[in-house]
Amino acid sequence: MAIAGTFSDFSLPELLQFLDQGKKTGILYIEVSQNTSDNKKAIPYYVWLHQGRIIAAADRLDQKCLTLMIDQRGWISERVISRVNQISSNSINTPLGLVLKVQGLLQPEQLKLLFNNQILRPICNLFQIRDGVFKFNQIQTLPLPLAEMTGLSMSANEVTLTSLRLLRDWSALADKLPDPTSSLSGLSVKEPQIHLKAQEWQVWEFVNGNVSIQDIAHQLQIPVEIVQQIAYRLIVVGLIEENFMATSCALPNPTITEEEAVPEPGIKTTVSQSFLNSLVGFLRSRS
Repeated sequence: MAIAGTFSDFSLPELLQFLDQGKKTGILYIEVSQNTSDNKKAIPYYVWLHQGRIIAAADRLDQKCLTLMIDQRGWISERVISRVNQISSNSINTPLGLVLKVQGLLQPEQLKLLFNNQILRPICNLFQIRDGVFKFNQIQTLPLPLAEMTGLSMSANEVTLTSLRLLRDWSALADKLPDPTSSLSGLSVKEPQIHLKAQEWQVWEFVNGNVSIQDIAHQLQIPVEIVQQIAYRLIVVGLIEENFMATSCALPNPTITEEEAVPEPGIKTTVSQSFLNSLVGFLRSRS
């Protein structure tokens, strides 16, 4: 099964939510245009997912991106990496990052930095792009891109949440933000198990369907735009949904806590009904 579209059909955060919720396995191809002095240049980006978790990413398919990233940092030369792969018995079925870690050539913190620069920062940059096309090819048995894998992985929702926290320019997603007069409702009666930051927890305290976003901002004494961005983050990872309100409601006096939630792997979240309806309509139009 293949799903294709543009960022105007679905924003990249919404697409990643869909892939996470469906525990999809396959390759996501993204193409954006970059203006040069002569013409527009198409910039490709490939993301490999296994059961809704992002395991690797690259801007080309020659299996050299991770090696070059390591070499350019002066950690290990390309020649040494090639030699290790030749003599290591487990390089046939083990991610390159773990092969180098077992050999004592890379440390865990270096692998985390590589994963951050390979996936989180590029995804954050892609969130700032208005015009892009995507195609997701679902593959039941995905040939693992071992040479591009650090050995680390993260659910698509976690990648989305982390990358949105890094986002500075929200203009590409401005029309996706919830309305200031809307309220927010949780999609579960339980507290979120996904790791939230202090301000996200503060907004979560008002997720009861009765308080508008602008009133939440007033109560917390932070800009409305910040509350909108926090709300959007929680919406696209399936924790809350937006409720349109005719009028602003009275404020309760919740107890605000800044205690961090302990992350729990493999969290199962819920896609909002409005998002599912939009997706069904989109797929029908493509059939």
